Amino acid sequence: MNMDYQQKKIVVIGAGLSGQALVRFFCKKGADVTLSDRRGETQLGRLEGLDDCNVHYDLGGHDIDLFKQADLIAVSPGVPLDIEPLAQAAAQGVPLLGEIEIAFRELDAPLIAVTGTNGKSTTTCLIGEILGGEQKNCFVGGNLGTPLISACDEKYDYLVVELSSFQLESIETFSPDFALMLNLSEDHLDRYADFSSYLATKEAIFDNMGVGQYAILNAEDGRVRDLTIPIAVKKIWFSANRLLDEGMGRRGDRLVWRWQGEEIDFDLNRLRLKGEHNVENVMAALIAPLVMGVSPERVWEKVCGFAGLPHRMQQISSFNRINWINDSKGTNVGSVVKSLSGLQAPVTLIAGGKDKGGDYAPLREVLKHKVTRLILLGEAAERMMAELGDCCQTIQVADMAAAVTTAVRETPVGGTVLLSPACSSFDMYPSYAARGEDFARQVKRLEGKE
Repeated sequence: MNMDYQQKKIVVIGAGLSGQALVRFFCKKGADVTLSDRRGETQLGRLEGLDDCNVHYDLGGHDIDLFKQADLIAVSPGVPLDIEPLAQAAAQGVPLLGEIEIAFRELDAPLIAVTGTNGKSTTTCLIGEILGGEQKNCFVGGNLGTPLISACDEKYDYLVVELSSFQLESIETFSPDFALMLNLSEDHLDRYADFSSYLATKEAIFDNMGVGQYAILNAEDGRVRDLTIPIAVKKIWFSANRLLDEGMGRRGDRLVWRWQGEEIDFDLNRLRLKGEHNVENVMAALIAPLVMGVSPERVWEKVCGFAGLPHRMQQISSFNRINWINDSKGTNVGSVVKSLSGLQAPVTLIAGGKDKGGDYAPLREVLKHKVTRLILLGEAAERMMAELGDCCQTIQVADMAAAVTTAVRETPVGGTVLLSPACSSFDMYPSYAARGEDFARQVKRLEGKE
C-alpha cells in the first residue's frame, strides 16, 4: 500500500538514525520535509547523510505552529508521544505515525517481528542468518540498528525486524506475518507510568494480526502466557524446560520440533552460542523459518554457525587468567539475572548507569549465589548500593577505568568479570556499544601494562 506524500508538509521529529532515514524516504517521495529536534546544531553536529536532501531544519527546540500545520508528523522511536508539540498537533487532528508504521505501509515481503524484554537482537540476527543466502535477500534491522524504512529502497524476499516498546507505541495498521514475544520483565519504567503500561505497549504487536499469521510465544514466561492475542492468530509455543505436544520443546540436550504430525530433533551440543538464555533464543528463531518451509538441515547449519553478537555475553579476554565478559547490552534487571545464571561462581559484576526506574530486587538471589564482588558506577550506583549492597561485597567507583582496575585486583584466578549493567548507558556514554568498547579498552590497557 504505497502512500502518496507528494508536496505534503511532513515534520520528522528526532534526528537520530530513524529520523534521518525518514527524511531521506520522504524527500524521495517529493514531500516538503522539515527535521525537528530539541538539540541544536552544536549538539547534533553535521548531518552528513542528509546532504543530498532538500530538507528544512527546526533545531534547538520545536516550533509548535510548524507541528500544527503539518499534514503528517513522523515520530522517531526515542521521542515520547506526550511531549507538548505532539500533544498540540494531535489535538488539531494532525496524524502522528512512527517509522515502523510508515515503513510497513510501503513493504510487501513476508515480515517477522521480534519483541520482548531480552534476547531480541540475538533472535533477530539468528532468523536473518537462516533466511539469508541462496539467492534470497533478507533485510535485518529495526531496533537492532538499520531502520525498517531503509528497506523501502530495495526489493527483499524477507524482512526481519527487532521492535522495542518505543517503536510499538506509534503503530496503527502494522501486522507482521510472524510476531515473536520472547519474554517480559520490568524495563523502561523511566518512560512508562508503570509496568502494566509497558506490557500493554508490547502487547500491541498482536493488535492487527489475524488469519494466516502466527504468534510465537514463550510457554515458560507467565506474563507471555497471559497476553491477549486475537483468536484468529495461530499460537506456536516454545519451552526450554519440557516437550510440547505441538511447537518447539526440549528433551535433555535435544530440541524437539513437533508440527503437523512430524517430529524433528536438533542437537544442542553443536551450538556455538552458550547459556540457557540462548537456548530460548535459538528455539524462538527456528520456528518461523521451519513453518515457512526452510529445510531443517539448512536451519540448523545456519544456527550452529552463529557465534553471537558484540556486547552480548562476549568473551573479550582471559587476562590474568580471568574470564572477561562484555555484556553491555544487558540494560535491564531480567537480562542480568539470565546472564549471571549461566555463569559459575566466583563472579565480579560491574553494573550501574542511568537508572531506568525498575525494581532491583530480582537480582538479590543470584547475587548471593554467584557474585563475590559487585562494582557499581554511574547515576544508579547509590540506589543500587542501598538496595543490593548487603548481598555481597560492594564497591562504588568513579568510572570504567577504576571499575576494571578494581575488578582485576579483587577477582581470583579462574573467576569471571562480567560487565552487565542493568541500566542504560546514557549517563556516561552515547550507547551501550560505546560502554562495552570502553570496558574492552580498559582491559586491554591493563594487559598492555602487564
